[in-house]
Amino acid sequence: GKDEAPIKIKIFSSLTCHHCANFHVNVLPKIKKKYVDPGKVQLIFIDFPLDQVAFNASKILHCLGKKKQITFLDIIYETQTKWTSGSNINDINKNLKKIVKNLGISSAQFDKCLVDEVISDKILNGRIDASRKYSIDSTPTIVINEKKLEGSVSFKNIKKKIEKLI
Repeated sequence: GKDEAPIKIKIFSSLTCHHCANFHVNVLPKIKKKYVDPGKVQLIFIDFPLDQVAFNASKILHCLGKKKQITFLDIIYETQTKWTSGSNINDINKNLKKIVKNLGISSAQFDKCLVDEVISDKILNGRIDASRKYSIDSTPTIVINEKKLEGSVSFKNIKKKIEKLI
């Protein structure tokens, strides 16, 4: 969405969270169509990894350009049950590697992203700051114009909050 949009929606999400995938696949397109496309809302995705697998996927996300990040998020959430299935972290990393290969990230770049301390620190510090500022205890957590959404993260509930602000 546009930087000038009057309503900013922060989405704190973990890439392995089933509720986050459901939100991304079923609710986000409705918000995008009704509010983002007309310029009323800007969506801001913020990493909030809940486990090592999500943390690794978040690190890879940060190694992609903006346009490819959106494609990556769509793929990650739409195929979450597939890429997260593996008997260990190495199997899961191989699944992630296959996904980003199609987005132009080589195996060497992938490995470099996973050990990039600047990216790791940015994600972890963002998670700590968000926990303190918004008392996040689950994902997805939605913050609309700096106010944490209470109740369901359904389109109906979010629409109600947006409509009050427009």
